[in-house]
Amino acid sequence: MTWLSDPRVLLVFAIVLSTMMVNFVVRRGFDRLYAKAESTTTIWDDALLASVRKPLRLMIWVVGVGWAAEMIAKQSASGFEEIINPLRYVLVLGILVYFLVRFIREVEKGLVHNGSDATTTHAVGKLLRVSVIVTAVLSILQTLGISISGILAFGGFGGIAVGFAAKDLLANFFGGLMIYLDRPFALGDWIRSPDREIEGTVESIGWRLTVIRTFDMRPLYIPNSVFANIAVENPSRMKNRRIYETIGVRYEDAALLAKIVEDVETMLRADADIDEDQTLMVNFNEFADSSLNFFIYTFTRTTNWVEFHQVKQRVLLDVFGIIESHGAECAFPTSTVHLDAGGQSLPPVGAMADEAGNTKT
Repeated sequence: MTWLSDPRVLLVFAIVLSTMMVNFVVRRGFDRLYAKAESTTTIWDDALLASVRKPLRLMIWVVGVGWAAEMIAKQSASGFEEIINPLRYVLVLGILVYFLVRFIREVEKGLVHNGSDATTTHAVGKLLRVSVIVTAVLSILQTLGISISGILAFGGFGGIAVGFAAKDLLANFFGGLMIYLDRPFALGDWIRSPDREIEGTVESIGWRLTVIRTFDMRPLYIPNSVFANIAVENPSRMKNRRIYETIGVRYEDAALLAKIVEDVETMLRADADIDEDQTLMVNFNEFADSSLNFFIYTFTRTTNWVEFHQVKQRVLLDVFGIIESHGAECAFPTSTVHLDAGGQSLPPVGAMADEAGNTKT
């Protein structure tokens, strides 16, 4: 009797062949389901199909091969049967965890794509994935005969020692948790700190590190615990941007200054890019050394950095045009030398001559 006529071999062959056929049918079925899921607007069917495809095919192989191995073990009486069930349980549970982790990640990406807050979504996704993995590990340990209560008891006594040894790691973990709860900034925000040389766009917020991309495109890795001890500005959440400039005209144009200031304020109030609901001031405020200075204090509607500078440039050019339209000029630092009748320069104001004719102040 050859091995081909052995019913056990034929049964194992039939099981493996059936597993391959089921796997093929499932794969073709998923291809059709994908086409239907793309026509819907909900994210749940897309997330489910994207996350279940590989785990389900792995599950089919685990069940099929496990069944075949169990049949062989029963016939051979080798004792291998005792480890098949625990091994199969561990593999099935691992595949289930693999599916849940993928599903949570796919839902997370779908929610962010549909406009949900990225920071909160990523935080909840991380917590759910950690919960699934921890639960699966404890279940596997229990299946393998390891006492969970002993592990928990050890964790209670060893937690103090671990806490001291990993205090920086724990500080960063809770720092990241506070960022998720307080939300001083979110992914994509432009932030800066007056206490540290930190400025750039938030690229990712992890449990230990926050990655900021600086304006020269360098990544900056900052431990989360740092944010508990520094002040953080978030320009991305500005409601307006401020234009605050001081402009000087010549002393020769003093008679025109009042009209210039009035026209500049009128121009700003008529500008659609200037927010009149915010403070708007144009006032003469200083007798400077070489100029009569007035200031502009106003806010733009846009908070976009590029658009703000375009608006500011246009406003300053309009101010310059108003000054020129009145026949005045912008001032620049000058000094005046006064000559006496003989062409000699006179001493500065406040100077006096000594008996030898030398001037002194």
